[in-house]
Amino acid sequence: MSVEFHISNQYLRSNRKKGFVSFISGVSMVGLILAVMSLITVLSVMNGFHEELTNRVLNTISHSYITESDDTLENWQELRKKINSQDRIVASSPYVEDFALMTSRKASQGVSVRGIMVDLETTTSSLLDDIKYGEISLNENSSTILIGVGLATLMGTGIGDTLTLIAPTRNSIGLLTPKSQTYTVGGIFNAGLNEYNNSLAFIHLYDAQDLFSLEGQVSGIRLKVDDLFDANKITNNLVKQLGNNYYGVDWMQQKSRFIRALNLEKQMIAIILSLIIAVAAFNIVSMMVMVVTDKKSDIAILRTIGMTPKRIVRIFFYQGLSIGFIGITVGTILGIILALNIESVISGIESLIGFQFFPKDVFYINRFPSKILMSDVISIMLGAFVLVIIAAIYPARRAGKVNISEVLRHE
Repeated sequence: MSVEFHISNQYLRSNRKKGFVSFISGVSMVGLILAVMSLITVLSVMNGFHEELTNRVLNTISHSYITESDDTLENWQELRKKINSQDRIVASSPYVEDFALMTSRKASQGVSVRGIMVDLETTTSSLLDDIKYGEISLNENSSTILIGVGLATLMGTGIGDTLTLIAPTRNSIGLLTPKSQTYTVGGIFNAGLNEYNNSLAFIHLYDAQDLFSLEGQVSGIRLKVDDLFDANKITNNLVKQLGNNYYGVDWMQQKSRFIRALNLEKQMIAIILSLIIAVAAFNIVSMMVMVVTDKKSDIAILRTIGMTPKRIVRIFFYQGLSIGFIGITVGTILGIILALNIESVISGIESLIGFQFFPKDVFYINRFPSKILMSDVISIMLGAFVLVIIAAIYPARRAGKVNISEVLRHE
């Protein structure tokens, strides 16, 4: 251990005995601890929200889908057999999807109507896994409809009530005319996202073909692949094998804006909180300047016994680094502990004040999920340490420029 490092540690300990300098040192260290702890906790919660939202969205959509350039498929049965023969395709399901006007005795609402075969649809999507009321009973020619919990509230309907769907179709001379069919509500689902709960309805595939006058055609075939994050490559390879008439869209393309928004939000929060770390780190500058001023007589003595200005600089530079290292280390440990127990902490605060931060009936996610990424933790520690190094340079260099003759004259 170098002499400079030993002296810097002695100065760090001696500061505890001096009231104001000790107070400023403590404030600088606590500020750095809180800044690092806050950034780790907030980014971990953001990662948790990101993962939770992504999982909920992915549970409601297929990994990708295949269709033709006019958004319809003919001879889809043969095409589906060909798709299922591919190695990396786990499951597939045909669907018909279009918009229609839904009416009840109490209200009317524009909705997205999806025609499916339940036994196939459940292999590519988990939208219908949570049936709140009724059951999944979409049989051919049963005239049964499944709607989301939000849509059921908007329409003022329940199990056994009737709903009418009105869709535009072209007649024999090419004019658009309304076509209506009446359905009985057989089930009410909760998709976990208002986007689907408030505007999506399911009917049987053949009923949808009849409603939208597709005559045996479907809108496309939904796919589930063996690797979610390789869906784009798998879909593109499949399209190449099927031919130029087809195109595929994977889940990242379907939800590209959503994913970009989440990433942008995390980046902006990280930048804002990094400024707090910068402020905390540069508090070390003012603290170290006070220490240098307080230790001028010691610096003069060290210079008179032969210590060079460069070694003086190292003493106070090491002292700044020591304060920063302690603050960053403690802040990291506390941040990880808080991130791992954030749900318990928030629950305790909610119980104490009698207020729920995220009411279940208002927010998609009514808890604080947390996911600690070591890449985030390492980046925060390195970034904070770089700021501490920069902050420690100025007061250390100032210590090396102390005029010893002037100091000794005033002693």
